[in-house]
Amino acid sequence: MALLAAVLFGAVIPASRILLFDIGPVTLAGLLYLGAGAGGLLIRRFTDPEGKTEAPIRRSDIPWLVGIIAFGSIIGPILCMVGLTTTPASTASLLLNAELAFTTLIAVIGFREPLGRRGLYAIIAVVLGGFVLSYDPTGTFGLSTGSVLIILACCCWGMDNNFTRVISGKEPAQIVMIKGFVAGIFSVCLGYAIGEPAPSLTIIPVVLLIGCLGYGVSIFFVIRAMRVLGSARTGALFATAPFIGLVLSLPLPGENPGLQILISLPLMAAGAWLIATEEHSHRHIHVSSRHEHRHSHDDGHHNHHHDPAMKGVVHAHPHEHELVSHTHPHTPDLHHFHDHDKGD
Repeated sequence: MALLAAVLFGAVIPASRILLFDIGPVTLAGLLYLGAGAGGLLIRRFTDPEGKTEAPIRRSDIPWLVGIIAFGSIIGPILCMVGLTTTPASTASLLLNAELAFTTLIAVIGFREPLGRRGLYAIIAVVLGGFVLSYDPTGTFGLSTGSVLIILACCCWGMDNNFTRVISGKEPAQIVMIKGFVAGIFSVCLGYAIGEPAPSLTIIPVVLLIGCLGYGVSIFFVIRAMRVLGSARTGALFATAPFIGLVLSLPLPGENPGLQILISLPLMAAGAWLIATEEHSHRHIHVSSRHEHRHSHDDGHHNHHHDPAMKGVVHAHPHEHELVSHTHPHTPDLHHFHDHDKGD
C-alpha cells in the first residue's frame, strides 16, 4: 500500500506541471485537497458505508487531527510555497528530501519507534537515491532564508507523518475527508485572497479527479500502511514518489535526467527491498490495554469474548488486551510498539 501510495502521489507531480499553465499554485493545491476530501468520502461509501469495520474518530483523537491539518496541510505547504519564491529549483528539490529524515528522527526520538540496522540502511539508501535524483550540477546551494523555510516545511511534514501514525488505527477515509476538505477550503480561500485568477469550469473536474486519486486514495493507503509498518518504514517507501514522478515526467518537454535516473533506481529499489523483506522476531510482552481499531479474531492478538459468528469477520469496537508474552515475527504495528534491547 505504501508503494501504491507513492505511485499515485508521484503521478500528481507531472500532472500539476501541466495544470499550472492554467491555474495558480495555491488554488491548485486547494482544489487537489478538495478532491482528496471527495476521495475519502467515496472510499468510505464503498468500503464501510455503515461504519462497522473501522473505528471512528473520537474526542481523544481531535488534538492529533488538529496537528495533522495544521502542520501537514496548512503550515508546511505555506512555508514551502514562500521558500520556493527565493530558492532555486535544484536546491529546493534537494531540501525536500529532508522530509524522510525528519520523519525518521521524530519517529525514533520523539515517538520511540524501533528501527534496527536494516531499517536504517533502507532509509539511507532512499535518501541517497533522492539526492542523486534531484542533483543539478548547474544549480547553486546556500542556506538562504528560503532554504530555511523549506527545511522547516519538511519538519512540519515529518510531524504530520508521525501524528498520522498515532491515529492510523482509526478510520482512514474519515481522516482523509476531514484533512482534505479543511485544507482544501483554506487553500482555495487563500488563493482568492492573494488575487489568483479563478480557474475555468472545464479544468476544475480534472483537478478534483487528480486530487481524489493522487492525494485522497494515496493518503488512505499511507494510513493503512502505517498501521503495520510504522511511520519511518512507510516514509521510506513513500519517499520513492519523486522517482516515480520523474519517470512519468519523461515524456514532457525539457525532461532529460540522464544518468541520474540510472543511479537512483538501484538505491531506491534497494531501500524498498530491505523494508519489504525485513524480518523481526523475539519474545516480547504485550501489557494490558484498551483501544479501538479494525481487527478480526483470528490474528492471534484479539482473543476477547465475542459472538462466535464474528470469528474471522473484520469489525471495529472498543476492546481490551490482557497481559501476554509470546514470540513471533512482527513489525512496529499497532500492537508492537514496544521497547527493544540494544541491537534488536
